[in-house]
Amino acid sequence: MTRSELFAQIQQKSSFLCVGLDPDLEKIPRHLLAEPDPIFSFCKAIIEETADFAVAYKPNIAFFEALGAKGWETLARVEELIPDDIFTIADAKRGDIGNTSKLYAKAFFETMDFDSITVAPYMGKDSVSPFLEFENKWVILLALTSNAGSSDFQLIQDESGQPLYKSVLAKSQEWGSPENLMYVVGATRGELIGEVRKSAPEHFFLVPGVGAQGGSLSEVAKYGMNSTCGLLVNSSRGIIYASGEKDFAKVARREAEKLQVEMKSLLEQYL
Repeated sequence: MTRSELFAQIQQKSSFLCVGLDPDLEKIPRHLLAEPDPIFSFCKAIIEETADFAVAYKPNIAFFEALGAKGWETLARVEELIPDDIFTIADAKRGDIGNTSKLYAKAFFETMDFDSITVAPYMGKDSVSPFLEFENKWVILLALTSNAGSSDFQLIQDESGQPLYKSVLAKSQEWGSPENLMYVVGATRGELIGEVRKSAPEHFFLVPGVGAQGGSLSEVAKYGMNSTCGLLVNSSRGIIYASGEKDFAKVARREAEKLQVEMKSLLEQYL
């Protein structure tokens, strides 16, 4: 998917919502366990009820690969379910030496046809570049994350006082462009999103942490939105686990719609 196609979806749906698919057998509604493939049935119901409001879906690969070969089969089936005009993110956080990254890219971009993949930048250019060689595919690079241990490395300053995440932003923009490179920026960082936006004014950000992790959607928009929105705000648990009963998909739809309504207002305010 191209940048212009993604922005067109945002405009059409008045939404920049990404729904995270984190299907945990311990958390999905109990009645689904009687299904031949409970994870597939869960994801299918969520997608069918939220596709009106979502411009992206982000399967967390760990929840699938933990199930072995069957999990990979389920992941492929789930990816095929997602409408073609909705952006797909393989949340795999890959990043290895060049020939290995090339095969990771082939797996997710060719074999399963995801639009994008999350990538860890620690090993540098040769671990990221293979993912950037595929036309109309995206790297979503970890920049400033919202987990508790993120400050262990990301905020370490060099001799000039520049934190490591800003060095990652500066260097990685030599490898890719706003047409194929996004960044993960945690919603719980508040005004730090604004600092990332200064360093990457044109790039899209994938922003986790809204909802269950306490991030503020209005703060994300205030500090992070640019002229083409530039945001994909992810909500996982706050949508997919809003109910553990048989009405789980309908309740997920209501939660997705609530976010879309707020996003529409923010788009009207800032664009």
